[in-house]
Amino acid sequence: MLVYSLLPFAAPVLMKIGDTSAAQLIYQPYKLVCHTYAFRSFFLFGEQMVYARGESDGEFQQATGITLTPQGLLQARDFQGNEKVGYKVALCQRDIAIYLSIAFNGIAFAFVRNRARPLPWIWFILIGIVPIGLDGFSQLFSQYPLSLIPFRESTWWLRLITGSLFGISVTWLVFPLIEETFSGAFVTKR
Repeated sequence: MLVYSLLPFAAPVLMKIGDTSAAQLIYQPYKLVCHTYAFRSFFLFGEQMVYARGESDGEFQQATGITLTPQGLLQARDFQGNEKVGYKVALCQRDIAIYLSIAFNGIAFAFVRNRARPLPWIWFILIGIVPIGLDGFSQLFSQYPLSLIPFRESTWWLRLITGSLFGISVTWLVFPLIEETFSGAFVTKR
């Protein structure tokens, strides 16, 4: 999990040194598991670390010239950066938070694995599901084509917080259950 969550940072490094073919070996597979919108991703080696989307004239549109129409969303997904704005990390901000928090909490779990009990489901829902659901779905329902509520775009720090909470809660729910399952599977009956 640590390799999976840190490998996306190698793509902008490879772009910066001019090895675009190697960078594509990272960018393309990650596009299969993440939306990779540039306005919801971190950038390295540019003027800013993030380029926020706005309702009409956000930093992202100003920096890239990409207007976020339905067609522009596809361009924002494919945009990997340039010398001026920097190069996009191959996973979005929320996914980085999710997978890094799972990796670090998995390492912590290794030290307490025999004493750890699964996180109660209610805590998993309250800590992991509710915050990420409110943050993610509120921005989804405020933008084209739904536009059910006034425009709302999450911030990079809110994506990191909700993603981390989700990753932490998943780890402490699932890892103890896996440990219990495997430790019980190898006990022989007499």
